[in-house]
Amino acid sequence: MKKLVRLSKSLLVTYYAYMLEYRAELLLWALSGSLPFILMGVWSEAARQADFGLSSIEFARYFLAVYLVRQITVVWVIWDFEREIINGKLSFRLLQPLDPVWHHIASHVGERFARLPFIAGLITLFFALYPSAFWLPSLPTVGLFAIAGIGAFILQFAVQYTFAMFAFWTEKASSIQEVWFLVHLFLSGAIAPLELFPPSMRAILMWTPFPYIINFPASILTGLKVDLGHDFGMMSLWIGIFAIVNRWLWRKGLRQYSGMGA
Repeated sequence: MKKLVRLSKSLLVTYYAYMLEYRAELLLWALSGSLPFILMGVWSEAARQADFGLSSIEFARYFLAVYLVRQITVVWVIWDFEREIINGKLSFRLLQPLDPVWHHIASHVGERFARLPFIAGLITLFFALYPSAFWLPSLPTVGLFAIAGIGAFILQFAVQYTFAMFAFWTEKASSIQEVWFLVHLFLSGAIAPLELFPPSMRAILMWTPFPYIINFPASILTGLKVDLGHDFGMMSLWIGIFAIVNRWLWRKGLRQYSGMGA
């Protein structure tokens, strides 16, 4: 256990220091995720003109929560893994007594800590511009949001890392992620709260992985209706499904990779 803790600490410290070298790029990444603020303005204005079931303040809070969730769940592992396959760098990773996935996880977690000051600054600016939207969630709500946010990141990572396995057979595995992202953008709650979707469509979506990446944790933070038992259960189920498929593709892919002379 001590060895595992020491190894985890070393990986996190290393990748955190690495990410600090790119502060300007981190700021740009944080700003590039500001689409929810644009949508917030659109939906808040629409709520003043018609009844959507949510007030303009509720829309503002929801899209602030969406921004936070997107900052937590941003994943780029498929591009890193694809590059490692194409450049042959995966061979060096395989020589280490550590599954390469832990390097990618440490890289993502380290980046989250490096990104925190920029996120805090944007949230402060948001409340300075929209003081009427300020609220303080209860501690249990913050705790549930943290758990759901971590679960959403794990699910997002599992999905993208599973797609990354196709890099063993194609040089453009990232194209799969681009198609997935377009579907995810509309069905995850990033464009509009799922509360606005027709009940029948929403009922179907709740059996897919999409709502649990953004809508579920955002709804917890803003106090929208959620079914904690069902939603956490479905999130865990989809994480398990993608983890199983990922490990199966990993074993198949390694045989393909060694067959290419690695």
